[in-house]
Amino acid sequence: MIFKRDDLKLGMILGLFAPVIGFLIFKWYKFGIFSMKEFLQFLYVEPGFRTLSAALSLSLLANAVVFTLYINAEKDKTAKGVFITTAVYGFVILLIKTFA
Repeated sequence: MIFKRDDLKLGMILGLFAPVIGFLIFKWYKFGIFSMKEFLQFLYVEPGFRTLSAALSLSLLANAVVFTLYINAEKDKTAKGVFITTAVYGFVILLIKTFA
C-alpha cells in the first residue's frame, strides 16, 4: 500500500502531482464552463496573473493534505519529500507574485 511506504522519492513524486490535482479541482470549481485551453489562455493573458497565483496557491493545499496524512502516519521521510516539493512550488509562486 502506498501509505505504508516511507520513502523520500515517493514523497517528492506525491508532492509534484498533488498540486496538479489541486489545480484541476480549482479549474473545475471556478472555471468549469471553459475548456482547459480557454482557461490556460485566460491565465496567460490576465493582467497581473492574479488568478494564476491564486490557483497555484490553492493547489498547494493538496500538498498540505498529503503532508498531514504522512505526518500522522509517522512516515517522516515521505512527509519530508512532500515538504521539499511544497517549498519549491511556494518559491516559484512567490516569484510569480513578486515579478509578474
